[in-house]
Amino acid sequence: MRPAQHHRRRPGGRLPGTGDWLYGRRPVLEALRARRRAIHELWLADSSVRHGADDDLVEMHRLAQAAGAICKTVARDEWKVLPEGANHQGVALRVGGYPYVGFETILQAVERDPSALVLILDHIEDPQNVGSLLRTADAAGVTGVVLPEDRAAGVTPAAVRASAGASEHLQVAHVVNLVRAIDALKKQNCWITGLDAGKDARPYQDIDYRGRCALVVGNEGEGLGRLVREHCDFIARLPMRGHVASLNAGVAGALAMYEVVRQRGS
Repeated sequence: MRPAQHHRRRPGGRLPGTGDWLYGRRPVLEALRARRRAIHELWLADSSVRHGADDDLVEMHRLAQAAGAICKTVARDEWKVLPEGANHQGVALRVGGYPYVGFETILQAVERDPSALVLILDHIEDPQNVGSLLRTADAAGVTGVVLPEDRAAGVTPAAVRASAGASEHLQVAHVVNLVRAIDALKKQNCWITGLDAGKDARPYQDIDYRGRCALVVGNEGEGLGRLVREHCDFIARLPMRGHVASLNAGVAGALAMYEVVRQRGS
């Protein structure tokens, strides 16, 4: 790997350039591999260059160059311009915004796949939860993910970091109205299961997830919205035997997604 160009800090300590800055080895590498975003600039810690690059760094450098990006060696104090607490691991990448797909793209994929699985996030606000769910969605082979445009976390750099870069390989759609999106999925013979408690909730293992289906994970504090809940075909509950009456959204969604995988025989 050739030594990269050295970077000098700009006045004010702000990251130069426009677009999103992704950080951390796995998110950066997956963004480069997916090549779904515009790739502008790769930063590598000068210590990595001095001590010899490993295979991942060599691949990052090669992919960034192939994408026509600027590659720079950056001194230790320059990394302070990243968000506080960012675990960058000596790697940062400036890219274009997240490549959301149109909801029609997900509907078409559902129509083509008789075993399609869609993940719907009902106004989840924590980027860490969004990232965790996207990581599991990729591992479980989810067809597409649907997010509301307002009052919810999108696929931000923090969510990309939490997903370990899995978000870069998923089809994620923003929609204005989740209820309309659910009704459109139903027209594609997709059965909708919301994760929630209540008298009408069934144990999550008792629902048949074979065939086209969608899982809805609700907001961290309020759960499923009333109209979203009313439009679900089934409400599924997870067993609670401890003192705390709810699970983290990322954990609950992961358990449900892997129940789908289990029923379908992996």
